[in-house]
Amino acid sequence: MQSSTHPIGDPSIARALAHAEVVCRQRNLAFTPLRRQIFELVCHHANPVGAYELLDELKLARGNAAPVTVYRALDFLIAAGLVHRVAALNAFTACHTQAPGHGGLLLVCGKCSNVIELDDGEVGEQIVQSAAGVHFEASSDLVEVRGLCEECRVDQEER
Repeated sequence: MQSSTHPIGDPSIARALAHAEVVCRQRNLAFTPLRRQIFELVCHHANPVGAYELLDELKLARGNAAPVTVYRALDFLIAAGLVHRVAALNAFTACHTQAPGHGGLLLVCGKCSNVIELDDGEVGEQIVQSAAGVHFEASSDLVEVRGLCEECRVDQEER
């Protein structure tokens, strides 16, 4: 999986951390130093990042970190709505939508692993309605759509 990072001191990461602190405080959730550190590591990646890559990065600061440590923190961050699991890539990305419980689309580039998050509650509603029509209860409010991002499409067309 290709992974690029945001520069240290990136203001968007500072905003994401401040937002996460507010969300956790409002919901009375414990945003522990370890959870904060994992969230910050996820935010430093422009593309989704795997748990074991996060573990390797965490070990640089905490030499004794174990996989279960990372997975528990990621479970917390997902439940808090701060991180999304991108099933198509078996990786994780920071949530870029500020609204709690939002629904929408994750557009996943099958070539470069770029993920674009679109907040579109209508998509989620339509899925729930369609599923209910066949007596099925849908469990996810995010839909992953695989395809090619604009940059990869242009690269492909130029060949």
